[in-house]
Amino acid sequence: MSRQRVESGRPWNDVGYSRAIRVGSVIEVAGTTAMSADGTVEHPNDMERQTRSILTEMIVAIEQLGGTAADVVRTRMFVTDVSRWEEAARVHQEFFADVLPVSSMIEVSAFLDPSLVIEIEATALIDES
Repeated sequence: MSRQRVESGRPWNDVGYSRAIRVGSVIEVAGTTAMSADGTVEHPNDMERQTRSILTEMIVAIEQLGGTAADVVRTRMFVTDVSRWEEAARVHQEFFADVLPVSSMIEVSAFLDPSLVIEIEATALIDES
């Protein structure tokens, strides 16, 4: 089966990973944080703005692979402070209120940069019928 990829354009792309990959009807989007192309953090410590930035970038990658936000069936949100869950959830709902993918939110101890507060992964399934 052929693979289509979307690269992140980030400095760490050289470690053998892609932003997103499509194999058949499945699109997997790698853990995405609010990092700019030069590796600086966008919206330090701001859960809502980081979530919005991440989801926007993820949807662009999904669209580049032939999907849409409506094709998203799963999201996984990793947060450094689960007590702030509602901030991320509000933005998640903005993007997926009509889709209602299954979702998980997991608290983690830290990310590579301490001003990152959320990382998100996604899976989309394309209806090829």
